[in-house]
Amino acid sequence: MLGALPFFLYVAVFLLLPIGVLAVEAFRSTDPVTFEETWSTASIEAITGGAFRRAYIGSLQLSGITAVLGAVLGLALAVAILRARRGRLLRRLVLTASGVLANFGGIPLAFAFLATIGNAGVVTALLSDTLGIGTGGFSLYSMTGLALVYLYFLVPLMVLTIVPALEALRPQWREAADNLGASGWQYWRYIGGPVLAPPVIGATMLLFASAFAAYATAKALVGSSVPLVTLQIADALSSNVVVGAENLGKALALGMVLVVGLVMVFYAWVQRRTQRWLS
Repeated sequence: MLGALPFFLYVAVFLLLPIGVLAVEAFRSTDPVTFEETWSTASIEAITGGAFRRAYIGSLQLSGITAVLGAVLGLALAVAILRARRGRLLRRLVLTASGVLANFGGIPLAFAFLATIGNAGVVTALLSDTLGIGTGGFSLYSMTGLALVYLYFLVPLMVLTIVPALEALRPQWREAADNLGASGWQYWRYIGGPVLAPPVIGATMLLFASAFAAYATAKALVGSSVPLVTLQIADALSSNVVVGAENLGKALALGMVLVVGLVMVFYAWVQRRTQRWLS
């Protein structure tokens, strides 16, 4: 118990304390004239409608779509490198590249895409000027363009997360299933699928949380043209609209914490059911 004390202190200081501060400050209101603070539910009520509601919906849509696409593409890539003939060398190269790309985000990532496929990007100019090929209505400064940028670091993150789980599948299980006359579908339906379900769902939830909390890349790439809750929080905390709007930003952040908490509760429920099946 004593050895775990530093961990509990870390959780208390860097997780529970900030959540507690958000929970308290979200129910505070500052008078724009007298600057007096009072208890109020105005911030909580404000984030449920208007532009803030659209920001939550936009963040949820972007995070959900990119998480699912990133999980599917990352899982396919992980399976491909593990089944390759020269799997050892390829695995090292892909995992090394994934470790770099998964941490390449923020303003440098936005600049890289702007310089590549932006309106004046190298690839855009090559396609339009040299080859006469247009972009077909695609815009990097939209929800679709932002999703493409997010996949740049979400797919490598999925590869890093799911490769250990795929390696944990024992070849003896497949051999036993084949000897008993099971088809490939039956193996994945009754053995491989249930075993991989928790890590795949957990990795997808991790991708969702990463996309949901991303800020710098979206700010540098689309500004305020795409409704995202992280951008709304930044505007509120800087008090660009009204005095005392920082409480509104904390209410928005508390809503994000609740969304991520619901996601983690769902993952814990799935994992508990799977562990019951395995036991």
